[in-house]
Amino acid sequence: MNAVRWPRRLNPTQLSQLLNLQKNPMTALQIFNEAKSKYPSYKHNFSVYSAMINILGSQGLFSEMKEVINQMKEDSCECKDSLFVRIIKFYEKSGLLDDAVSLFKTLPQYNCVNWTESFNTLLRIMVKESKLEDVHHLFVENFSGWQVKYRIKSLNLLMEALCGIHRSDLGLWVFQEMNNYQCCYYPDRETYRILMRGLCEDGRINEATHLLYSMFWRISQKGYGEDFAIYRILLDSLCDRGHIDEAITILEKILRKGLRAPRSRRKLEYLDQIRGTEDTQRAKGLINAALIRGGIPSLASYRAMAADLYSEGKIHDANKMFDEMRERGFRPPLAIYEAKVASLCSVGKVDEASRVIEVEMVQHDCVPTAKLYNMVVKGLCDEGNSALATGLLMKMARQVGCAPNKETFGVIVDGLCHDRRFVEASIIMERMLNRSYCPGAETFDALIRGLCSMNRQYEAIVWFEEMICQGKAPKASVWHALVASFCSNMEEIKVFFETLHQIRDAS
Repeated sequence: MNAVRWPRRLNPTQLSQLLNLQKNPMTALQIFNEAKSKYPSYKHNFSVYSAMINILGSQGLFSEMKEVINQMKEDSCECKDSLFVRIIKFYEKSGLLDDAVSLFKTLPQYNCVNWTESFNTLLRIMVKESKLEDVHHLFVENFSGWQVKYRIKSLNLLMEALCGIHRSDLGLWVFQEMNNYQCCYYPDRETYRILMRGLCEDGRINEATHLLYSMFWRISQKGYGEDFAIYRILLDSLCDRGHIDEAITILEKILRKGLRAPRSRRKLEYLDQIRGTEDTQRAKGLINAALIRGGIPSLASYRAMAADLYSEGKIHDANKMFDEMRERGFRPPLAIYEAKVASLCSVGKVDEASRVIEVEMVQHDCVPTAKLYNMVVKGLCDEGNSALATGLLMKMARQVGCAPNKETFGVIVDGLCHDRRFVEASIIMERMLNRSYCPGAETFDALIRGLCSMNRQYEAIVWFEEMICQGKAPKASVWHALVASFCSNMEEIKVFFETLHQIRDAS
């Protein structure tokens, strides 16, 4: 380890910065442990513990991470829920769900007064893993505790997870039991959206219809535009199943009771022509138009409808809604552009997605974000167009307020390696490191093997050294590639291992 220049007096902010500057996590841990012995009056605070735990967890050093977590508990350091969320996600990424559950059960031993996000995060993971019995125990043991706040969000999360595994029957049971707790939890708009989609996807149309009617007197009493998307889920589902007449009947009730539309807007004579028709798409288009015209058009209603259509891959219908919104004088928010770009990339229309960012948004005075660029960059790399993705990286660097982030660099380097453009990948990864973004071990492995295959041994050994300095362990395939690239006879093998010893000593 290089000598550390310790300040005359140490404070937690200085130590946090020092830890984050270290490339090797074990070096950071050594500095973390030495601080207290060098400064007897010094005491770690939350920011220091958070930095150290994040460094160790991101590198999969769970044994060392647990030691730091226990030290934080013994110090009775005031903790934030966000740290435990990150730790649970580290465990999830490595398939260590039991460790995540064990940590959550010990949270009363920590100086943390709010576990809401930790509870929700663990809940989502357990349902995704189909551990429904464990979910039940977790809910019963923690839901009523004062440390878990914003309980309606937890219930919505549970229902969404259940509907995601096609158990909308259980989701409906949770919905019905909401008012049976000691403190009543009234469903919100998100509750209805989650459950309506789950019931319709599972073919429970009768239950979905009753859910819609309960929505009229609970949350639709003022005819909010945000309700449009929820109504449309049921109406589209009825049309898809050939029940167009029933959909029109329910639409009439929606206009009268849900949207509180004036009489002049409830006239649906033009829909009579599709009663009994088998043209499902035409029926759905007219019904969607009737929803918009029946209520008072608003940015909220257009946003909800367009975003839902894009998320369902109905790009043509969503574009019509998008254009109509602009014609009526509403400026599309960033969320709709994100939904549009994501939808286009998901069906391989990356060129169109790129035009949305570079032409359409510019024409309408909307500034693209790094998130939008990252969607297009990933789409280009997935299609094998990493060279075009590199060009977007350069544009991002010149764009005000849209600097490329770690995800941008990581996706492009991986894409270039996949396309066997290893020299370019090496250049981009160098820029990545200059911005203090650390690539993952898999990225190092792919680049080193690729450079070896091109007989660029010098660059390969430089990246190998960087990988070792960051405390990452190369796979056996990387060692094989290096040996095969360097060594054609015994003398070269000797030189190769001398080089490795020099790297080890330097690290």
